[in-house]
Amino acid sequence: MNSAELITALLILGGAFLALIRAIKGPTVYDRVLAVNVFGTKTVILLALLGYIGNRSGFLDIAVLYALINFLGTVALLRFVESRRFFQ
Repeated sequence: MNSAELITALLILGGAFLALIRAIKGPTVYDRVLAVNVFGTKTVILLALLGYIGNRSGFLDIAVLYALINFLGTVALLRFVESRRFFQ
Protein backbone atom coordinates (compact mmCIF):
# COMPACT_ATOMS: atom_id res chain seq x y z
CA MET A 1 0.00 0.00 0.00
CA ASN A 2 1.50 3.30 -1.02
CA SER A 3 0.89 6.65 0.63
CA ALA A 4 -1.73 7.84 -1.90
CA GLU A 5 -3.90 4.80 -1.22
CA LEU A 6 -3.53 5.24 2.52
CA ILE A 7 -4.45 8.94 2.35
CA THR A 8 -7.47 8.11 0.18
CA ALA A 9 -8.65 5.46 2.63
CA LEU A 10 -8.23 7.84 5.57
CA LEU A 11 -10.17 10.59 3.79
CA ILE A 12 -13.00 8.16 3.03
CA LEU A 13 -13.05 7.09 6.68
CA GLY A 14 -13.10 10.74 7.74
CA GLY A 15 -16.08 11.42 5.49
CA ALA A 16 -17.85 8.36 6.87
CA PHE A 17 -17.23 9.60 10.41
CA LEU A 18 -18.69 13.01 9.53
CA ALA A 19 -21.74 11.33 8.00
CA LEU A 20 -22.15 9.28 11.17
CA ILE A 21 -22.10 12.46 13.26
CA ARG A 22 -24.77 13.98 10.98
CA ALA A 23 -26.85 10.82 11.34
CA ILE A 24 -26.79 11.20 15.12
CA LYS A 25 -27.26 14.99 15.34
CA GLY A 26 -29.37 15.64 12.22
CA PRO A 27 -32.17 18.11 12.87
CA THR A 28 -34.73 16.24 10.73
CA VAL A 29 -35.43 12.64 9.86
CA TYR A 30 -34.55 13.29 6.23
CA ASP A 31 -31.11 14.58 7.21
CA ARG A 32 -30.53 11.41 9.19
CA VAL A 33 -31.66 9.17 6.33
CA LEU A 34 -29.42 11.03 3.90
CA ALA A 35 -26.48 10.72 6.29
CA VAL A 36 -27.02 6.96 6.59
CA ASN A 37 -27.13 6.76 2.80
CA VAL A 38 -23.86 8.71 2.54
CA PHE A 39 -22.31 6.40 5.14
CA GLY A 40 -23.34 3.40 3.05
CA THR A 41 -21.89 4.98 -0.07
CA LYS A 42 -18.60 5.64 1.70
CA THR A 43 -18.58 1.99 2.76
CA VAL A 44 -19.04 0.90 -0.85
CA ILE A 45 -16.16 3.13 -1.97
CA LEU A 46 -13.94 1.83 0.83
CA LEU A 47 -14.73 -1.79 -0.09
CA ALA A 48 -13.85 -1.10 -3.72
CA LEU A 49 -10.61 0.61 -2.67
CA LEU A 50 -9.63 -2.27 -0.40
CA GLY A 51 -10.34 -4.71 -3.21
CA TYR A 52 -8.09 -2.70 -5.49
CA ILE A 53 -5.32 -2.43 -2.92
CA GLY A 54 -5.43 -6.12 -2.03
CA ASN A 55 -5.92 -7.22 -5.66
CA ARG A 56 -9.14 -9.05 -4.73
CA SER A 57 -11.84 -8.83 -7.36
CA GLY A 58 -14.44 -10.35 -5.04
CA PHE A 59 -14.53 -7.15 -3.01
CA LEU A 60 -15.92 -5.27 -5.99
CA ASP A 61 -18.79 -7.76 -6.24
CA ILE A 62 -19.51 -7.29 -2.56
CA ALA A 63 -19.37 -3.50 -2.98
CA VAL A 64 -21.91 -3.60 -5.83
CA LEU A 65 -24.23 -5.83 -3.81
CA TYR A 66 -23.93 -3.56 -0.78
CA ALA A 67 -24.68 -0.52 -2.97
CA LEU A 68 -27.88 -2.18 -4.17
CA ILE A 69 -28.91 -3.04 -0.61
CA ASN A 70 -28.08 0.51 0.51
CA PHE A 71 -30.23 2.01 -2.24
CA LEU A 72 -33.21 -0.27 -1.61
CA GLY A 73 -32.98 0.26 2.13
CA THR A 74 -32.93 4.03 1.71
CA VAL A 75 -35.96 3.99 -0.58
CA ALA A 76 -37.85 1.69 1.80
CA LEU A 77 -36.98 3.83 4.80
CA LEU A 78 -38.07 7.04 3.08
CA ARG A 79 -41.36 5.46 2.03
CA PHE A 80 -41.93 4.37 5.62
CA VAL A 81 -41.11 7.83 6.97
CA GLU A 82 -43.42 9.44 4.43
CA SER A 83 -46.44 7.25 5.11
CA ARG A 84 -45.70 6.01 8.66
CA ARG A 85 -46.89 2.56 7.57
CA PHE A 86 -45.05 -0.56 6.46
CA PHE A 87 -47.46 -1.52 3.66
CA GLN A 88 -49.76 0.53 1.45
